[in-house]
Parts: sequence; C-alpha cells; structure tokens
Amino acid sequence: MPGGPCTPCYNQWAVKQKIHPNWYPEARVHCACGNAFTTGSTMKEIAVEICSACHPLFTGQQKLVDTAGRVDKFNQRAAAAARKKEEAAKRQAVKDAKKAVEA
Repeated sequence: MPGGPCTPCYNQWAVKQKIHPNWYPEARVHCACGNAFTTGSTMKEIAVEICSACHPLFTGQQKLVDTAGRVDKFNQRAAAAARKKEEAAKRQAVKDAKKAVEA
C-alpha cells in the first residue's frame, strides 16, 4: 500500500469535514512600510505594521516606532521621578543638618 498500512483508515475518519476554515494559498500581506508579499493563510488580505523588510532584527538598523508619544511620556515620567528623588535627598540633608545642630 502506498503511504503505509494506516493510510486508508486515517484519511477516511481522522479528518472531520466542514469544520476547517477556508485556506488561501495566495494570501497578500501588506506592511506599513510598503512591502507586500504572498503567503498561505485563512485570510485573503493581511495588514501588518512591521515585516522582515523593516524589522530591526532583519535590517540591522534601529528604528524607533513611537505610537502616540509613548517615548516622550516615558521620558517625562523618568525626569519627574529624578527631580522628586533630588528634592527628597535635599530635604533629607536639611533634616540631617538640623539633627546634627541640635545634638
């Protein structure tokens, strides 16, 4: 028997009919960078933000993807935290100086 002795049994009962999604062997993938390619998928058209043509791992170039100013917000929070830390250190130094004078 071609494929072994289990092939007829497996093909007949193992795979359920009418439960699998449609398969599109020529699905188009469109990237935000403008690159497009075909692949197999259960969707006809796929839109992606990053592909192998623009991903830093494949290109070797670091590219900053800033969505809604998240990097700026993070930098502002980091700067505010550093200011608060400096202010707390100054308050603690004044407090320690007062204790030293009183003692």
